[in-house]
Amino acid sequence: MNKRKGILSFLPYLIVVGILSFLFGTSLFSKGASIKTYQDLKTKLPTLTITDVEIETYHTVYDVKGTARNDKNEKVSIAVTVPYTQDQIKDLYAILEEKKVNIITVDGTQKITFGAVLSTLITPVLMIGLMMFLMSRMSGGNQAMEITKSKARREENVKTRFNDVAGIDEEIEEVKEVVDYLKNSGKYRKMGARIPKGILLVGPPGTGKTLIAKAVAGESNVPFYSISGSDFSEMFVGVGAGRVRSMFKQAKATAPCIIFIDEIDAVGLKRGMKISGSEDQTLNQILVEMDGMDENNGVVIMAATNRADVLDPALLRSGRFDRQIKVSLPDKKGRHEILQVHAKNKNIDEKVDLEYIAKRTPGFSGADLENVLNESAILAIREDRAVIESKDIDEAIDRVMMGPAKKSRKYSDEEKKLVAYHEAGHAIIGLKLPDAPKVRKITIIPRGDAGGYNLMLPEEEKYLATKKSLEANIVSFMGGRIAEELIFDDISAGASGDIQEATRIAKYMVTLYGMSSLGPIQYVDTSNMYTTMGDSSLSGYSESTARVIDEEVRKIIQSSLEKARTVISENMALLHLIANTLIEEETITEEEIENLVKYGNIRGETISETENQQA
Repeated sequence: MNKRKGILSFLPYLIVVGILSFLFGTSLFSKGASIKTYQDLKTKLPTLTITDVEIETYHTVYDVKGTARNDKNEKVSIAVTVPYTQDQIKDLYAILEEKKVNIITVDGTQKITFGAVLSTLITPVLMIGLMMFLMSRMSGGNQAMEITKSKARREENVKTRFNDVAGIDEEIEEVKEVVDYLKNSGKYRKMGARIPKGILLVGPPGTGKTLIAKAVAGESNVPFYSISGSDFSEMFVGVGAGRVRSMFKQAKATAPCIIFIDEIDAVGLKRGMKISGSEDQTLNQILVEMDGMDENNGVVIMAATNRADVLDPALLRSGRFDRQIKVSLPDKKGRHEILQVHAKNKNIDEKVDLEYIAKRTPGFSGADLENVLNESAILAIREDRAVIESKDIDEAIDRVMMGPAKKSRKYSDEEKKLVAYHEAGHAIIGLKLPDAPKVRKITIIPRGDAGGYNLMLPEEEKYLATKKSLEANIVSFMGGRIAEELIFDDISAGASGDIQEATRIAKYMVTLYGMSSLGPIQYVDTSNMYTTMGDSSLSGYSESTARVIDEEVRKIIQSSLEKARTVISENMALLHLIANTLIEEETITEEEIENLVKYGNIRGETISETENQQA
């Protein structure tokens, strides 16, 4: 019988004993008394035949107990509690002595009954039994005292391979030698080389950090222990450190193996930045375990985070996590490879161009691209089609970026016209301003909080932003607002998101990139997670400098507004054409935009062709 069954089988006995204790303590087992009050006793006493009475004396009351016979020779039980007053007690004794009753006086304060003893002892026993029962139910019996046991999930025979990881070839090259080490550790010992104890994968969410770690385990054919940084946290102090010890003990017993700690910043924050000391103890235990590991002992620790700047320096020094691998968002080539991997198990129309989709999705992570293809498959199923078409993928991209289309939301004619001109204003900047991102799609169908949007992408992906390109971006954000001013002589709240993004870029230009009259000085410490841009008390510059920064930001925004006004004013005919087409069609694709610019219509027909059709 295991411990849990033993506790459960013993619990009914505890309950029975508790009930008995209650019954004894409340005198429910005493005989039923026909005389229960002092007044009733005084009234009936002259008619009773009574020989003995026991009186238990307490500090405040007297308990009178006895048996008697009434005038009908019926047995009568006496159980009366008399409040302690001199007159009542004297009166009671006088009546009893007059009837020559033998009075047995007992000091009740010194008397200990079985019920009292039982009720006194059983209370703590019941409490302990109840606590043990609840702990057995919550913690699975014998697991109740195993709170410090490791929560790392062990996975054998991992199926993931390097072929399943696309778009991050350089990162894969960095970890291939770990696979070689786990398979052939002898040659490293012979050369006197040691493999890095810890490998830290740093990058935005969804870029494949966990996938890389699993691929290393799969290629090496070793056990894979995975745990999240939050799994070390518990309300009890010291539990996290205990789980760290348990995890490393388990891993060493099954070496060679890989330990993967996801979101390590949950326990690896710089000391002094944590809310409680429990996280510090957990971090210290991780450091101790990594220092105590023998070189080339077959245990490789891999961890992932998207905030390496907040990790404790002791965690990142050589001998611990002494190799950092940056896992960046994929470029166009990488996105194409990722799409090919996730398209293997999907029925996609042969006309779908995955390379064009990769071009359309800059800034998408691997997880985003997988989600796009999954959403497109769901959309195809909704329409009972056997293959995924281009329109499914196009809609899926929009859903991932902005949310589902809100086709039930109906604009008034005036609102629809305003949104159309607003989006047309953005499009004009993209079409006519050099260095501005090019327009790929325009729609006035609401998505999320946006009434419409322009899909604007650069001609080529660039890794370095120039001052001209940043200024052109701000101008493109201002295009919608300027179009509203020029056409309606009014402005709407629809430009709030554009203003927010334009202000963010302008602030970065001034405070981070040194692209203003303030010169090449960085006014924001990007390594400080508590930095608040624009707050001089936290950002490390004076109030006078803050005022100058605000002025520089204002200059950039104002200059961009005037630039947008100039470009749109010079292209009013194209503005009207795009806006009117949007009112009719609601969505215009990249090809249709090119036709509008070149031929004046979305079909790409020349004037002569149109006249012939009309004739």
